[in-house]
Amino acid sequence: MASILVLYYSVGGSVRRMAELVAEGVERVPGAEALLRTVPRVSTGIDSAPPVPETGPPYAEHPDLEACAGLALGSPTRFGNMAAPLKHFLDGTGLLWQRGALAGKPACVFTSTGTLHGGQETTLVSMMLPLLHHGMLVMGLPYTQPELNATRFGGTPYGASHFAGLADDQPVSGDERTLCIAQGRRLAELAIKLR
Repeated sequence: MASILVLYYSVGGSVRRMAELVAEGVERVPGAEALLRTVPRVSTGIDSAPPVPETGPPYAEHPDLEACAGLALGSPTRFGNMAAPLKHFLDGTGLLWQRGALAGKPACVFTSTGTLHGGQETTLVSMMLPLLHHGMLVMGLPYTQPELNATRFGGTPYGASHFAGLADDQPVSGDERTLCIAQGRRLAELAIKLR
């Protein structure tokens, strides 16, 4: 089986929901399996995250990256950039970079924003940069996905996106859902072809 790591950070639940949909797309591909993982919030020393999440998937570890056949990376937008906990996790992957452990593996990115023009595309591009430094093969969503032209919410050629609203109370729309599943499926298909 090609194990696809769906690694994300979520606060309000929107990115977690997107990760589940990306994983659903992965699971639709024969010979592929999704491995959902998250990262803890960055500790300030005052309120550190528990060593094991109370609910949901476990925290990712660097061997998860090394073992995966492909990576889907998801984050909420923070001022047009990925959230600090995800960047903190990626900043710790220097030894993997030195060994070229991720080189040649396919990867994709997804995000959620509180406002429609809250930096979806810049966040997605910021998430691609460390993946490119690792030598990963970064893929987006092609316009052969008709939802990219039809969506009135999230969805970009750089990766799946979601407009969550300021209170993170907007559910994933039908088009956003379809694009998340399509992205997961496309990533798994590419990972299998590259093996």
